[in-house]
Formats: sequence, structure tokens, C-alpha cells
Amino acid sequence: MGIFLLASEVEAEVVEHGFGLNTDILETNVINLVIIIGVLFYFGRGFLGNVLSERRNSIATAIKEAEQRKKDAEAALSEAQKKLAQAQAEAQQIRAAAEDRAKQAREAILAQGAKDLERLRAEAARDLETEQERVLKELRQRVAAMALQRVESQLQERLDDDAQNQLVDRSIALLGGR
Repeated sequence: MGIFLLASEVEAEVVEHGFGLNTDILETNVINLVIIIGVLFYFGRGFLGNVLSERRNSIATAIKEAEQRKKDAEAALSEAQKKLAQAQAEAQQIRAAAEDRAKQAREAILAQGAKDLERLRAEAARDLETEQERVLKELRQRVAAMALQRVESQLQERLDDDAQNQLVDRSIALLGGR
């Protein structure tokens, strides 16, 4: 409405004074400025509206994309944290299992060592008994041999030929004549 008022004033002035130049710089600049703004507003409203609308849409799209990327990043972070927790739990289980296996292996080794020690002791005891029996047997054989030698030597000293003949005859009679 203000544009129309100024335009009618310009027409009235042209009709009243005729066509001429207005030398008042302030008045002409304001009128020119109002006319340019009016023309820009009238013709540029659609263009400027489209540009601003496109800009608003691109900003809204960029915001939506950024929000989606943020959600994706949060989901990826959550998934990575879950995987890390699972990996830590698995590592703990593996460590506990390894400690259990090491404890079982240690106990098995100690048990096997105790069995081996007991077996060695038993073998040593058997070897000792065998050696004692062998030594006793050898001692008995020596004692018997020595006793036989002594008896033979005493018999030879005490038995003369007549006594030997009588002993042989008695032995034959005992064997043959029962």
C-alpha cells in the first residue's frame, strides 16, 4: 500500500509540474530504493522463497543425516561395548579354565610322583629282601659246606678202616634188608 501511495505522489508531481528532473537527492533515493525493493519483493519473492526453502530442506536433511549417523554410531558403540564385555568374560573363563587345568596337572604330577616314589620304595624293599635272602642262602651254603668239611675231617680222624667197613655194612643192611 505504501508503494502505491508513493507511486501516486510521483504521478501527481509529474502531472502538476510536467516531466522533469527531481534534483532532491534524498527524495529520489528513497523513491528509487522503495521501487527497487518493491520490484525485488514482487519478482524475487518466489525465487528467494525457493532458495530459502531449498536451503531449509538441505539443512533439515543434513540434520536428519547427522542424527542418523549419531544413532548408528551409538549403536555401533553399544555393540562394540557388548563385544568387549563378551571378550572380557571369555578371557576370564579361559583364564579360570587354564588355572583349573594347571591345578589339575599339578595335582596329577604330584600324585604320579607319589606313586613313583612308593613304587621305588617297594622295589628297593624287594631288592633288599632278595639280597638278604641271597646273602642268607650263601651263608647257609658256606656254613653247611664248612660243617661238612669239619664232619669229614673228624670222621676221617675217628674212623679207621674197620669202622668204615662196619658203617658201610650197616647201611647196606638197612637198605637191603629192611
